[in-house]
Amino acid sequence: MAAAPGALSGLPAARRIPSSRQAPPCGAMAPSRKNLHGQQSARSARRSGHVVRAAESNSGGGGQSWLQVLCPFLKMFSGGDPAEARPRWLEVTTSGLASITRMPYGTSAGDASRNRASDPAQPLQLYEFEACPFCRRVREAVTDLDLTVDVYPCPKDAIRNRAEVLSRGGKSMFPYLIDPNTGKEMYESAEIVQYLYDTYGAGAQVPEGLVNSTLRTGWMPTLLRIGRGLVRYENAEREAPEKLLELYNYENNQFARLVREALCELELPYRLISAGKGSKNRNKLEEESGKTTVPYLVDPNKGVKMAESDQIVDYLFKNYSRQPVGQSAS
Repeated sequence: MAAAPGALSGLPAARRIPSSRQAPPCGAMAPSRKNLHGQQSARSARRSGHVVRAAESNSGGGGQSWLQVLCPFLKMFSGGDPAEARPRWLEVTTSGLASITRMPYGTSAGDASRNRASDPAQPLQLYEFEACPFCRRVREAVTDLDLTVDVYPCPKDAIRNRAEVLSRGGKSMFPYLIDPNTGKEMYESAEIVQYLYDTYGAGAQVPEGLVNSTLRTGWMPTLLRIGRGLVRYENAEREAPEKLLELYNYENNQFARLVREALCELELPYRLISAGKGSKNRNKLEEESGKTTVPYLVDPNKGVKMAESDQIVDYLFKNYSRQPVGQSAS
């Protein structure tokens, strides 16, 4: 069974934000106009993070969160059994519109990834679910930083991964990041994104729009996809496969989204290998598949490698459900 490594040290202490009115130390040079602009952008990003945090704190925890209220309605209009084939034109169109609403985020590997001296020695671990706007923000940062992350999907009604987060952090709230390279564990998407850039961004600032656009358009993919990637499929296998599946992906690709939704609904852990435009992983992808297009799935448990999102989704439901697709639960 694929499972996250054992518990690490406790959660990191809350980040202290210095006062913007504090005078510089005696003898310090006054900041240049360029530095002032950079500081103002950073402060703006942090302020946006504080605004979002109030909404985010209810995205997966107790009480009547907005997802808890919205979930039954999304489920009602989601088209029934997620394992049943949907009209291809509808899937591609709604996912394509979802991608348009989040442009340009989650599309390319940014300069920060190219300036990084080396990649993390071990993949980071991310507990999240596809439909969550705050989880989406973290995945967009992962694409920009060209990171490889082990994803543990935590859809509503999950039977494994949500309990793991609750036992580690004390709250069933998402996203939740574990960095085995530093021992850090944390909730709150704004803080996770800041941490990723501080640690793996080679000095780059968090793109301001990536943070503050979540409240404006981060919800649109969730609504356009009408409940996909939100609830665990009732006939999904109860046990996780022995080895992690691997998915070459970039966050805002309309076809990769369809595969991530299926992985989430089946609660299948997988290694997400960023392969956005300009990614260094595209060379590896081309060696694997002969092309640089995503999605591309590798299943080491069954010796399967495949492209084409509709075929991947069909494969996942047929091989990781407890009964044949289309057969009602007993």
